[in-house]
Order: sequence, then structure tokens, then C-alpha cells
Amino acid sequence: QVQLVESGGGLVQAGGSLRLSCAASGRTFSNYAMGWFRQAPGEEREFVGGIAWSGGSAYYADSVKGRFTISRDNAKITVYLQMNMLKPEDTAVYYCAAGRFVGTSKYRYDYWGQGTQVTVSS
Repeated sequence: QVQLVESGGGLVQAGGSLRLSCAASGRTFSNYAMGWFRQAPGEEREFVGGIAWSGGSAYYADSVKGRFTISRDNAKITVYLQMNMLKPEDTAVYYCAAGRFVGTSKYRYDYWGQGTQVTVSS
């Protein structure tokens, strides 16, 4: 089992920044790829980005590319999502997830956090 706890969400104005953290515990964190997803009300949960277990490769949805950055610190067993130039359409509950491989499908991930709310005002 891997337990994931997100933090860092909140209310921010458009153009602002937030950094989300996802702290992991349980099985060996460094063996897992990590993903970030988000879900707005009435919408499907969508892929935001993911990072390989080594931290060497990160992948992003087109909607956030150039604005969001994923990183991980295996020593601290934490993964981060730095979000810059936020837009109102980024408003959603953000989830981190752990899986064997990075993928854009939520079904590729085995473990999920409880989510943290991000609200971007215009």
C-alpha cells in the first residue's frame, strides 16, 4: 500500500502561482511513477502531468504545458506540482496518484490521495 496526502491548495487570483505537495508513505515510493490529475465539477478526472520513478522524465497535458512543473524528491518521499500563470479554468480538485508507469489514463494508477481544492478567481 502507498498512502498519499496532498496539500497546498487554495484560492488564488488569475496569473498567480501555487505549489501543491503530495507526501507519500508506505511501500517504496521511489519505485512508483507519480501523476497529478484534476477534476472540476461535472467533469471527468483528467491528466495534468506525470513523472517517472527516476524523476528524469516528466509529461504534461497540453493545457498546462509551459505553466506547470512536476518534480519529486525521493529522499523526502514527496512530489510537487508547481503551478504558474494560473487561469480560472484550472479550478478543480487536484489529486496525486502512484502507479508503476506514467500514463495519461487514470486507470494506470493504483493509489490516490484525497485531493486538494484549487480555485482560481478571475
